[in-house]
Amino acid sequence: MNIKIYSVYALFFFGLIVNAQQVLTTDEAIKLALEHNYGIKIANNTVKVAENNTGVLNSGYLPTLTGNAGASIDVQDTEGQRVEGDPVATNGVETRRYNASLDLNYTLFDGLGRLYNYKRLKEEYQLSELEARETIEKTMLQLFSIYYSVAQLSENTDALEETLVISKDRLARASYQFDFGQSTKLSVLNAEVDINNDSINLINAKQQLRNTKRDLNVVLGNQMGDGFNVDTDLSFLLALNKNKLLEKTKANNVSLLQVDRNINISQYDIKTNKAQLLPTIGLIGSYGWNESSTDNNPLAFTIQSTTSGFSGGLNLSWNLFDGGGTLTRVKNSKIVLENQKLQKEQLNIDVERNFNNAWDDYQNKLVVFEVQEDNIKTALNNFNRTHEKFKLGQVTSIEFRQAQLNLLNAELSRNQAKYNAKLAELTVLQLSGEILNVAL
Repeated sequence: MNIKIYSVYALFFFGLIVNAQQVLTTDEAIKLALEHNYGIKIANNTVKVAENNTGVLNSGYLPTLTGNAGASIDVQDTEGQRVEGDPVATNGVETRRYNASLDLNYTLFDGLGRLYNYKRLKEEYQLSELEARETIEKTMLQLFSIYYSVAQLSENTDALEETLVISKDRLARASYQFDFGQSTKLSVLNAEVDINNDSINLINAKQQLRNTKRDLNVVLGNQMGDGFNVDTDLSFLLALNKNKLLEKTKANNVSLLQVDRNINISQYDIKTNKAQLLPTIGLIGSYGWNESSTDNNPLAFTIQSTTSGFSGGLNLSWNLFDGGGTLTRVKNSKIVLENQKLQKEQLNIDVERNFNNAWDDYQNKLVVFEVQEDNIKTALNNFNRTHEKFKLGQVTSIEFRQAQLNLLNAELSRNQAKYNAKLAELTVLQLSGEILNVAL
């Protein structure tokens, strides 16, 4: 009996449970994360706010129209003297006044400040899109990191289950041999100890697997139940070209693109501050209505008067000197722009270094994975040979156990190497801005 037969036994016991569980593919996980991840939702809402800010209603190019209305009543005692010399006195004279107006205010020229501010808002909108893209890329990397951790733990759990089946078969064999006087009680006790250790390892692995599935569900916006598995089959993009990816990194890396947007914003900040040194010309217009009426006032020439009509004009405002505040803002905005350019130069160096490190790490982990694949074949061959000799009594239970552990460790190391290599590949794609553009 070899390891393949043990695998069949393990699948027999656990196959019904596995088949009843939903298999979450990477494509489905990506779709769920894009739709339900809270970080991505918040980033998308931030983009909507920036988009609203770039609309014509926030541009400053539209006029303002204000409506005003009012009413007042005065009650006064009056005394006076007519031209003829007769004195007149009146108590409780009531005067009512009403008014309403529509006032228009429109800036014709403000030193082009509105234009630069509008362009700045456009840049901020594009920056918010890049920030949302960065959030999505980081979320995807986090998603795959946890997804492949679940896959690795699933395969580790399968390996531990197979190991436990082998240990139970060994205990049954040792007990049978002891009953017929072919071995000592020590072999039985050693087998029982190994079963206990294998059981503990399996229990811990299953608990870790459940915890990691919950972590994955958090990234997915809690859209999955407890009973799901992940796809453990994966492939590598072995056709990746380093030079082409490096060019894409310099052109599409989200951090570099964000620096470009910040540089543009700083340039518009300089122009906006300089615009404050120029005059502002505005257009004003108004339509008004006023009514005044007086009751029982013998001194009044009229008891009611009403006026209405249009008025309009131009105004000019020029802040000739504001204590140097505007000049200071211009100087500071130029320094901010210089810092942005320096940050871009530094970031170019950092991004290229990070890409080269990530690429070398990816290539190294691919080699490690290939070595671990070969190691599995060697460990499996060694176990099968040792197992045959163990059945013939040519090796001790300790030697058999060592071969069993060697195979288990080789499987665990292979699983880790496989998913480490895939995550290294995803890191390269994320740095080059391609993680959302390739089929994974």
